[in-house]
Amino acid sequence: MTAGVMNVIEQAGEAVLLLCEDVQPEALLNSRITRAEVVRQLQMLARGLGSLDTGVRETMPELDWDAWAHVVRMLDADRRQQDEVLWFAVRSLVPATLSWLRVYRGTHRQLFELHSAN
Repeated sequence: MTAGVMNVIEQAGEAVLLLCEDVQPEALLNSRITRAEVVRQLQMLARGLGSLDTGVRETMPELDWDAWAHVVRMLDADRRQQDEVLWFAVRSLVPATLSWLRVYRGTHRQLFELHSAN
């Protein structure tokens, strides 16, 4: 189960980076369609992280768990309250999280490997 969640987390993070590549804050915040998709992907990423058990979280202490919990709360808020946290997540939190996940993929491979029941 953990590997499936980690896959969703990574895919959502990559989607955010792709959607926001070369995008200025005003363009993202004023774009109805792109913004909605970025929010959706961030929610999947943040909720995925939030669903991981304590043992997995302790294995990855460098991830900013408190910031992601705040992101989940703020993305459910009204649009004006989202602006600052949205841009912070896009430009800082997602890239840092994906970088650490690449490190953990090397050091804790079992968290990322899907095992078949064959």
